Amino acid sequence: MTITERVDRFQRRHPGAGFPIAVLYKFFDDDGHFLAALITYYGFLALFPVLLLLATVLGLVLAGDPELQQRLLDSALAEFPVIGPQLGTPEALGGGFTGVVVGGLVALYGALGLGQAMQHTMNTVWAVPRHRRPDPFTSRGRSLLLLCTLGVLVLASTVLSALGSGAAAYGGGFSGAVHVLVTVASVLVNAGVFVLGFRITTARRLTVRQVLPGALAAAVLWQLLQSFGGVYVARVVANASAVDAVFALVLGLIAFIYVAAFALVLCAEVNVVRVDRLHPRALLTPFIDHDDLTEGDERVFAGAAHAQRAVRHQRVDVSFEGEEDGRASSPGEVEDPDGQPQDGGPPAAGGEGTVDAGSVNDPERRR
Repeated sequence: MTITERVDRFQRRHPGAGFPIAVLYKFFDDDGHFLAALITYYGFLALFPVLLLLATVLGLVLAGDPELQQRLLDSALAEFPVIGPQLGTPEALGGGFTGVVVGGLVALYGALGLGQAMQHTMNTVWAVPRHRRPDPFTSRGRSLLLLCTLGVLVLASTVLSALGSGAAAYGGGFSGAVHVLVTVASVLVNAGVFVLGFRITTARRLTVRQVLPGALAAAVLWQLLQSFGGVYVARVVANASAVDAVFALVLGLIAFIYVAAFALVLCAEVNVVRVDRLHPRALLTPFIDHDDLTEGDERVFAGAAHAQRAVRHQRVDVSFEGEEDGRASSPGEVEDPDGQPQDGGPPAAGGEGTVDAGSVNDPERRR
């Protein structure tokens, strides 16, 4: 037995080793790095319209309290420490009522692109069939709901920031303890926002329990990214010349969003692999074409095929021929008209939740 075979057997028998490998393989099966780049592109384009919308809305709602306006803006900007002081005071839309309405609609449309990218990513990693994904109008409604969820995050960050500032005024060991509590509370609030975001952006019906582990991991990683962003601003942007600072700001912001998007997709894959039981995977699956597949491999490949269903009455059958006994398996053949397994159990290519599947003879088998 070779070393590779021993490692493969070990990770198949021990979930602690097999689960992380399955998450990484699922990430690469879904081209997760490209999905992260898509989120980065739309996130970078949507960031400035979102700040513009936020400044405009705050200017209208809190016209009599400029101090609270600035505090809310600072809380929003604190989520992206790489931005630094260059964009510390975004201007609100002007031009009277008409200018505000037109500019607000344009900025809103630009900001919705991020929601569209998020929905595409989550529906891809969860292998949601194309015919079950939201139509263009419904998807933009979900994107708007996602923006509202981000607004809740800004409000919660403002409250936590105020608590932290108040605790710092007391000084001593008390402020340090409160700072730790505020950090923990911030992670929990972010986890709640990620739970909502995961559920809003996925067409598949998911419970809080199904998305909670990935949401907690994403919240912790987001907190760490914010700390790193502060160090980047203090050591790179602050010490750069005026011209270099512009490039440092733009490149730093793109890198920051990409790393955050990369972590977000990876955390979503954690939920998918856990819920749909897509582990363990064969160790050499990404490198060679062989038939020593695990049930996790078959579920992943079957789910990817079922996800291409463009219309509801299209049916897909995925079969895997056994190496020794010539067996064939057809994951997820049986379903009722609503896409639910008729036996009440989890679909072979889906696991918990709702996944459509179908059956039609495989051309390879007909030959």
